[in-house]
Amino acid sequence: MISTIAGFGTIIGSLLAFVPNINKKSTMSLILAFSGSIMILISVLDLLPSSVLTIMTHYSLIKGLFIVGLSFFLGVFLIHLIDKKIKGESSLYKIGILSLFSLMLHNFPEGIATFMSSLYNPALGLKLSIAIMCHNIPEGICIAVPLSESTHSKKKGVGAAFLSSLAEPLGALVAYIFLKNYINDITISIILIFVAGIMITLSINTIYKESLKLDCKKSFLLGVLLSVVYIIITLKI
Repeated sequence: MISTIAGFGTIIGSLLAFVPNINKKSTMSLILAFSGSIMILISVLDLLPSSVLTIMTHYSLIKGLFIVGLSFFLGVFLIHLIDKKIKGESSLYKIGILSLFSLMLHNFPEGIATFMSSLYNPALGLKLSIAIMCHNIPEGICIAVPLSESTHSKKKGVGAAFLSSLAEPLGALVAYIFLKNYINDITISIILIFVAGIMITLSINTIYKESLKLDCKKSFLLGVLLSVVYIIITLKI
């Protein structure tokens, strides 16, 4: 139940697809810049520091750096591979699908972390879940808005965001059934470094490029600025 609260943020964000005139160039540029920056900031400020520290404290310098580098660049390689597989589709459709894939991978270990925290300390688990929910709101935007505009179906956009939100309770369920006695900090850290590689590459190579292609530099910069403000606010939760 607690992990489901975390996933609910993705659905909240997806409802922005119903806002009138969301498809204006300036608005779309702002949304893409905001969403891409959120992914980068979450990776750089949240996923990577704690995960790299965990790896480096358990292994020697050379082995630790190798594991971190391999995990990160496997994520980079995978998102490039998937990008090539869906060539020919519209840019916004591609962003929506790639965001759905990368954020499901992101949400799955978060579901595991929420479950494990709640198992030993329900109050801590609930606090973690609310913080994750706030971070998931812009993720829902990044999935739903591009897909809604590219498919001309708001239902498909919101449905895809709902699918992504299910990764949180699914991660908790898998942890409960299979991993409760086996999951550890190292495994979760490797997964999160891998996901950070995916999200940073997706943001820079695809989302930022599409935002800048709309030729609304002020909207792009405003989106980046708003993402920084949003992250500062939610990190305090």
